[in-house]
Amino acid sequence: MLTLPVAAAETSTTEAKNDMIEESHEGSESDKNKKAAPSPWLFVPLFSSSPKLDTAAGMMVGYMHRFDEKSRPSLFGISAKYTTSESLIANAFAKTSFGEDHHRILGGMMVGDINNDYENYLGSGKPLSTNDNYSFAFLRYLYRVEGDWFIGAQGAYSNYELQGQDPTSNEILDEMGLVGYKSGGLGAVVMHDSRDNDFKATKGWYLNVNNMAYREALGGEQDFDIWRVDYRGYWQHGDGNVFAVRSRHQFSNNAPAGAYSPVYLRGYTPGEYLAQHMSSIEIEERYKLADRWTATVFAGAACLYGDSTSGEQLNCGDSENLYPAWGAGIQYLLKPEAGIVVNLEYAMGKDDNQGIYLKMGYSF
Repeated sequence: MLTLPVAAAETSTTEAKNDMIEESHEGSESDKNKKAAPSPWLFVPLFSSSPKLDTAAGMMVGYMHRFDEKSRPSLFGISAKYTTSESLIANAFAKTSFGEDHHRILGGMMVGDINNDYENYLGSGKPLSTNDNYSFAFLRYLYRVEGDWFIGAQGAYSNYELQGQDPTSNEILDEMGLVGYKSGGLGAVVMHDSRDNDFKATKGWYLNVNNMAYREALGGEQDFDIWRVDYRGYWQHGDGNVFAVRSRHQFSNNAPAGAYSPVYLRGYTPGEYLAQHMSSIEIEERYKLADRWTATVFAGAACLYGDSTSGEQLNCGDSENLYPAWGAGIQYLLKPEAGIVVNLEYAMGKDDNQGIYLKMGYSF
């Protein structure tokens, strides 16, 4: 609380008394504002369950920081999940904006020991039990060149080991040519970002076009290339409702089968379906229920095409290569000042693909 000098405090005039009361009131308001300042810490429970990856639970701990008034909130965090299949996944990450949002850095590292039981691996009709051990590190730097356009560079290194949990599974992996690999790569990034918020966008659009050239000279075991295109659009309507669209594409050249493009849709097990190229589209309606509550419904489809893991040619005209998905969710706005939500979703796809997810943030 702010106080006046003793001389002023002893003044008997009405004006001095009024000044003292006003100053004291302002001090109390200041103290209240300080006490009401939101905590920079973020604690989010993590949960997922599907017929193919069992049940996983864990925790994410994050720290929010704003480097300056014109920069977007930065997030630093760590998370870990353990599953009923005795799998463990842990990662640390940083998503930063600084220098009045002229500079952005995204980086992280991940380690995992994952046991998977597939009923119909890669559409082969054969069950498969695998053990995946991997470590992964990634770093991307972006610089704002003009308006909402950024250019930058990125690098990644991964050490991925894939093996069957039994002789039959190992035989299937050998037949399909799926092996672990080490890879190190560098690439370029062009990005447009006019979204009003990184975590809870209500308007604007986002486009990220990037490549990764994996080379033996960078620590890998094979030279290959990956290109990615990611578009997201947001339109606000009604009383706080948002309609969102995402279109995602991945193309590969000379990549090992384990680095082929996966189906990027909720409801599908990552890595179960792979091909040389992948394209997907999703639409999502976010309906505002209350100040901190929203509900979502979503639908989408993905297509795998180009070379398959068995060497045959795939195309989007064959329904076997199309992967639809749909679902719904509910979200709670945990950090209004940063737009951080806790998101509970249920998603379904074809061939008994489905999942329940509790996580931080909208899916896009």
